[in-house]
Amino acid sequence: MASRGLGSRFGYMVARLKVIDLPSVIERAREVSTQFHKWTPAVVVDMFWQATFHQVGFQDYVDYDFAILNRRERRTMMTHPHSNKYSYTFDDPEYRGIFYDKWEFDRVFSEFLGRDWMMVTDDNVDELRAFGEAHPVLITKKQAGRSGAAINRYYATEIDDWADFHAQLRERGELLIEENIVQHPDVAAVCAGTVNSTRVAAFFDGQKTHILAIAQKFGRGQVADQMDFGGFYTMLNPETGASLGDGYDSHGHVHKLHPDSGYPIADFQLPMFDEVIAFVDKVARHVPQVKYVGWDIAVTPDGPVLIEGNWATGVYENKPSVLGIRTGHRPRYQKAMGF
Repeated sequence: MASRGLGSRFGYMVARLKVIDLPSVIERAREVSTQFHKWTPAVVVDMFWQATFHQVGFQDYVDYDFAILNRRERRTMMTHPHSNKYSYTFDDPEYRGIFYDKWEFDRVFSEFLGRDWMMVTDDNVDELRAFGEAHPVLITKKQAGRSGAAINRYYATEIDDWADFHAQLRERGELLIEENIVQHPDVAAVCAGTVNSTRVAAFFDGQKTHILAIAQKFGRGQVADQMDFGGFYTMLNPETGASLGDGYDSHGHVHKLHPDSGYPIADFQLPMFDEVIAFVDKVARHVPQVKYVGWDIAVTPDGPVLIEGNWATGVYENKPSVLGIRTGHRPRYQKAMGF
């Protein structure tokens, strides 16, 4: 049995070699080699070994500094393959669609959004105009999209022809319109031009909501705080909401200070932390069939509001070379999920 398992693993590795972008993997390995003074061929072999036998994505290997971790430390890091496995294990396929259909998500979770929203239909130009008069900043969303690709921002003062704007939204599929979120001043102090979201990975076991990991994302003035928009993140202490250190992203950038505001990232403290945790407990119970979700929360002056929930959530994890913390959050996942 063991030998067949080993053979299947090697078969998987051979199959992966046929489809992966090998030059990209080698380039990542060279970056790791340069940073940590490792021999590039050894890094490449280790990356494939970790991917094949330990479910470590190539980018996970780079992002979480696997090259400098020992075997025990590596086992504590959450990775995307592990996270995806948990999503498929614990989340009912009949309900997953709520989380990748942004329009349906707003309908189902409307009571937690803390903001007005509307849908663009064939003949509601007047409703759209009235919405714009009430809310000078409009956030539009397509039905599906990841990493902020489905989101746009418009200013009502720049719209002269509402009928034409309405027609353009319909043509582009930007049919969900939301009121812009006004964030808490302690969060806006880092970046006022972007809603800086707090990603809370949580697991609802049917009785209790377990907080698995918390990342604080920071934008650069764009409509979204994702890395594709220049954003970055740091991890927060899941017990206190305090920053664990400097900010970083998946492109090798480290930010002691926010590039625009000069705010020291290591000094950040999430305001209303207890309220955020209580809020996540509420939203996690709303669709209990989907147990493992990455919740994006915004903290406003009046308390936390829900931006969205992410099924098959991306992973945010400690980066040892930046935070000085050589272990990750996977033990919290294992304890909560019972394995």
